[in-house]
Amino acid sequence: MGVGIRAAGEDDRELVVRLLDEAFQDDPVSGWVFPEREYRRTTHHRLMAAFTDIVLAEGRIDLTEDGTACALWLSMPAADGDGPDGGGDPGAPDEADEADDAVRLRESVDPANARVEEIARLMAESHPSDRAHEYLWMIGVAPVRQGEGLGSTLIQHVLDRCDREGLPAYLEASSERSTNLYARLGFTFADRTLDIPDGPRMWPMWREPVTGAGRS
Repeated sequence: MGVGIRAAGEDDRELVVRLLDEAFQDDPVSGWVFPEREYRRTTHHRLMAAFTDIVLAEGRIDLTEDGTACALWLSMPAADGDGPDGGGDPGAPDEADEADDAVRLRESVDPANARVEEIARLMAESHPSDRAHEYLWMIGVAPVRQGEGLGSTLIQHVLDRCDREGLPAYLEASSERSTNLYARLGFTFADRTLDIPDGPRMWPMWREPVTGAGRS
């Protein structure tokens, strides 16, 4: 599938926010964070904007050339002892940092909505930290283009680099249906679901690099 992919920049911020807002309006996790449909319609974009800003500053956003799909990635260091040089990263976030980040996220997005902070805490607590890896935080495809393989193409774009560099990859699938897509790309279920209190279930998935991929 001939899909052009480029790195998004600050000029693409509003496009990325709009893509994520449209793609995740009916997502089970978004529905839990913002249970009232009309309120979600008018407020959900703030959460997507916060996520976009974090990844623009700290990671990479891949965008299809036609602006119909995007993928948000973060390079996650090992908490201790498994960086590329065999040492841990002293700058890796600790639990206090993650708790502060969750509070700041709620205050910036929807101050009275405790679920914004809760979902951030739950995802941070469940995130693997023993090995450096690429983290697929979110992937959004315009509703009218879903089912065309754009998401798979965007993900494979980074997985090819992971294979060349010997890096694993990680994600949390927000629906059981989407786990099938990720399984086709080499991800496997991480043995334990992330069960949101009185809410939906998420499926953490891990992918080991394919040794020798992309090498002559």
